Amino acid sequence: MKMSSAIASLGVLLAGALPGLAYDAAPRTSALAGTWTLAYADVEHPDGSRTRDYGASPRGRLQIDRAGRYALLIFDASRPRFAQDEKSKGTPDEMRAAMLGTSAHFGTIDVDAAKRTLTFYIEGSTFPNWEGTTQVRVYELDGDTLVYRVAPRANGDVPISGWSRISRE
Repeated sequence: MKMSSAIASLGVLLAGALPGLAYDAAPRTSALAGTWTLAYADVEHPDGSRTRDYGASPRGRLQIDRAGRYALLIFDASRPRFAQDEKSKGTPDEMRAAMLGTSAHFGTIDVDAAKRTLTFYIEGSTFPNWEGTTQVRVYELDGDTLVYRVAPRANGDVPISGWSRISRE
């Protein structure tokens, strides 16, 4: 009984003294930590052709901190404004354009440089079906340019996002 109490106490002490040992994202996200601006949001079709996924001039930000938290926002800059100045009064067409013209999510991220993958653990999203999901992206990092591919859509299209670093954390 005394031995198991001592082991339990030691476990509690170690857990409190070494909180970073269980999961420390810092070394795995540090190469990407900072603020990124969207350079392009394209889609590659099964025939190899490539088009814009969020209009000709998409806008966006990706923020990653050293603890592995992220926020990602992509907007189609050409989405139309609502006729009314109140979001709740938007027409079905205005709501549809607003929803299809944005992609935003936040949560935690894990970077595996050896596999060249980003794993997003999505906590919140403009697309509710993504909340609570884990999504993996294959990426390339060349200096201050980050490019990743999303898993193919049902029709075979592959979204590709390109980001330019604005600042390091």
